[in-house]
Amino acid sequence: MRIHVNGRNIEITEAIKAYVKEKIGKVATHYDQIQGIEVILSVIKNPAAAEKHIAEVRCSLDKVKLHLEETAESMYASIDLLSDKLLRQVKKVKDKSLSSNKASIRTDALDEADDDDEIVVVEAISEE
Repeated sequence: MRIHVNGRNIEITEAIKAYVKEKIGKVATHYDQIQGIEVILSVIKNPAAAEKHIAEVRCSLDKVKLHLEETAESMYASIDLLSDKLLRQVKKVKDKSLSSNKASIRTDALDEADDDDEIVVVEAISEE
């Protein structure tokens, strides 16, 4: 799985790119159905704006596409907030998909096997 990092009105340095891949990469370890993640970092250059640093993420899952956005005073803070938000959303999608698939072949087969099993004790009688 690849993590694409793009920038608007900001030059993406290797430090920022490594930080994004570290933080957002942790989310990928929680759910294996993630197909791709695109992170867009931008800065508002208006001096009147309070929270100037914006981090967006577009995450493609198996059947769902997530689009999240966070703003903060620094780029690192917005990346932290975004990774926490993305982790919560991915866990939510994962829980929903797992709860909808409660009936599976593996668990049904185990239940049937438990009902059919009988213990038969055979004693050998030896004549001496």
